[in-house]
Amino acid sequence: MTTRYAVIGTGHRAQMYLDAIAGPHAAVAQLVALIDSNPARREYYRGRFEQFADAESAGPEQLEELIERLAVDRVIVTSPDRLHAEHVVRVLDAGADVIVEKPLTIDAPSARRIQEAIDRTGRQVLVTFNYRYSPRNTALKEIIAAGEIGEVVSVVFEWVLDTSHGADYFRRWHRDKANSGGLFVHKSSHHFDLVNWWTGQVPERVYARGGLRFYGRDNAEARGADLLPERGTHDGPRDPFELDLRGDERLKNLYLDAEQHDGYLRDRSVFDTGITTEDNLTAIVDYDRGAVLTYALNAHSPWEGYRVAVNGTAGRAELEIVERAEVIPAADDSAVVDPSAKEVTTADQGVRERGDRLVVQRHFEPAREIDIPTGQGGHGGGDALMLHEIFVGPGDDALGRASDHLDGLRAISVGVSGNISLETGQAVDIAQTMGVPLRARHDSASAGGSVGSSGTVGGGGSVGDECDEGEPVGGGRSVGGESVSGGPAGGVPAGAQR
Repeated sequence: MTTRYAVIGTGHRAQMYLDAIAGPHAAVAQLVALIDSNPARREYYRGRFEQFADAESAGPEQLEELIERLAVDRVIVTSPDRLHAEHVVRVLDAGADVIVEKPLTIDAPSARRIQEAIDRTGRQVLVTFNYRYSPRNTALKEIIAAGEIGEVVSVVFEWVLDTSHGADYFRRWHRDKANSGGLFVHKSSHHFDLVNWWTGQVPERVYARGGLRFYGRDNAEARGADLLPERGTHDGPRDPFELDLRGDERLKNLYLDAEQHDGYLRDRSVFDTGITTEDNLTAIVDYDRGAVLTYALNAHSPWEGYRVAVNGTAGRAELEIVERAEVIPAADDSAVVDPSAKEVTTADQGVRERGDRLVVQRHFEPAREIDIPTGQGGHGGGDALMLHEIFVGPGDDALGRASDHLDGLRAISVGVSGNISLETGQAVDIAQTMGVPLRARHDSASAGGSVGSSGTVGGGGSVGDECDEGEPVGGGRSVGGESVSGGPAGGVPAGAQR
């Protein structure tokens, strides 16, 4: 049986889902509508595959009418983060299920509106967490779930974004924290979800510090750095922090050629005014069964990857991932913005090398390295595995990688509460801040590395991202008693998630 899909938000991030519908999952999925306030972006995807030629192209104000008239079963939400709640609630009330890019939403009030809509309609919301499916992260989950290091008592997690990928958040709509909840929500929700899933525990309290330390005009001027042109697409010499949209055919089609419709600029200077998103973040998070997370994010590192150390009552596991060893502007692959989504193929030039390594050491035993299977495709092969579960349905999975809206709520709860901690300088109670249940009715205080939450696609559970780009959806609506506006034209793109 074929499931009928619509996509709202046809920016860069939508491609992963549309490629899956047109390609490996064409037998079970049919695209019937592309929805975005920018017609150029809609038409880019409609013209990309022959089977999309008959898909309707419409603005977001037609969402409910399209769901009813086209008998849409599921809507994939890949709009900008600040619009997720509006779109999710509207879809649920119109009678369809939802697949939504992480983050589920950006703040506590909108999280409550989503929960209320789920309770009201009984429909399903899947939040996509593709990093759960990456072989290296799965390998760590297996070690913890098997009890090899005992009960988890602490996690140290550092994620570094390099001066290509990290800088990109400060070129596009994510630079304004009001659009995305900042990196604590947009990016770190991936990382908090991994910790929640690895440990099988629920976050309870967070204390956070951070700020804008590198990007932005004030920081550039304080360092005596030369200011850049307003945007990176221009003739003549370019700075390594600039992005020329003409150098990537997809970005050119989706953004440069679409500017005439909404004025959205995808290549803004990272050293300009108007940046409110933090580029350095730290947090200490307490969990319900005693584990403590120490977390750090840096968005201007010379290399990209992450390090995780998990301490247990019987030993320790250490995972180190190098996704790009250095950013060398002269190299052809310097234009690869996100090295986790698209493989970097240039040779490493220094002592740091791309790769992954998982080391486990039990008390009174020598350390040993765990083999990590090589995955193919984006996010270490995680994208393809997740997409199969989304479109075909999850099979038996002892690791519980499928994720539902509850996992989405838990993932954003740390960042949402962390943002409040940044403002107040105080530790913040997560459950009190969110005002929604963060535990499933069947949750219990199981031991050690319990296998995570989730259910099946047919019965209220779901599948569980990363990525980023969105859509300015005009014609604001009232959702849950609050006005949710699409914002001024050009303020945010139509359909982007990374």
